[in-house]
Amino acid sequence: MRFNKTRNKIFGAIFIFIVVMAFFFTPTGYYLEVPGSAEDTSQFVKVNGKQDKKKGNLLLTTVGIVSGTPFTLLKSLGNDFETIYSQEELMGNENSQQYFQVQQYYMKSATNNAIQAAYSKAGKPFTKKYLGVYIMDIMDNSAFKNKLQVGDTITSINNYHFKNSAQFINYVKKQNKKSTVKINFVRDGKKKSASGKLVKLADTKRYGLGITLTDNTQAKGNPPTKIDAGSIGGPSAGLMFTLQVYSQISNKDLKAGRTIAGTGTIAPDGTVGPIGGIEKKVYAASEMGATIFFAPDDPVTKEIKKYEPGYVNNYNLAKRAAKKIHTKMKIVPVKNLNDAINYLEKTKQSK
Repeated sequence: MRFNKTRNKIFGAIFIFIVVMAFFFTPTGYYLEVPGSAEDTSQFVKVNGKQDKKKGNLLLTTVGIVSGTPFTLLKSLGNDFETIYSQEELMGNENSQQYFQVQQYYMKSATNNAIQAAYSKAGKPFTKKYLGVYIMDIMDNSAFKNKLQVGDTITSINNYHFKNSAQFINYVKKQNKKSTVKINFVRDGKKKSASGKLVKLADTKRYGLGITLTDNTQAKGNPPTKIDAGSIGGPSAGLMFTLQVYSQISNKDLKAGRTIAGTGTIAPDGTVGPIGGIEKKVYAASEMGATIFFAPDDPVTKEIKKYEPGYVNNYNLAKRAAKKIHTKMKIVPVKNLNDAINYLEKTKQSK
């Protein structure tokens, strides 16, 4: 009898241990978006093979994506700087590998746009090369589902070479719905080809390849600029990379010894666009001692209000976040590259 009691206590202790371990470490299929890091852009950018050694920092900001456990999900409740997402909400139809691959493409696109915007602003020469269309997603009913992959770049269709994605789409539209088409594409630097029929596109009367795509371009400037963001993905570092590149190729000290952070996509013409998770980025920037934070001041149009009545733009979300953490960091609204440069030039003089 005493042996049974001892054995039951041991089994009970093991059971409790397993339950506790599961609570702290078992994946739930949900993810947490949390404050990430604030990284000095000078470490990622080289102009003529050299990094920027001027005093101060231009910080890109990130969010962290972590797999949620019962413990971390429970702990995050009520935390304004941690958001719970299901895998579908975060990644759509992509698996985690495809999701992070697409984020790497967004970063590549952002750095190309940053080079174009910075060289245009500085009046420096650059060239833009069109590589093809980059595959972002493939529909389940596509005939190319197991032939193409997210990350492939299509270079021609039926040996027709196009100069942008619009030309590619128009060519596909003109094909007979029963057509079989041949795709030439590049994967991991190797040329490949695949053939397949067109399929009916969801919620339309049109037929197509059943893929989501975007332009894949490469920008090169003179003097040459190389941006290597490593494992950081997404498009939101566009503005800060542009400021870093512009500062170096124009030989202008925008930093003036200051720690400046920010976020926002960048278009080749210098337009700054909104991003997600800006509250977490404000938090990360403040923790790194930034005194200035650039936030996209995206317009809230009637159309946006129609489909999302409670929409709040990035600038106002950033101001709310700054108020919650009681930071002295100045939140500065920017609509384009000129807004950011002009602010830094003006405040540098009064520093």
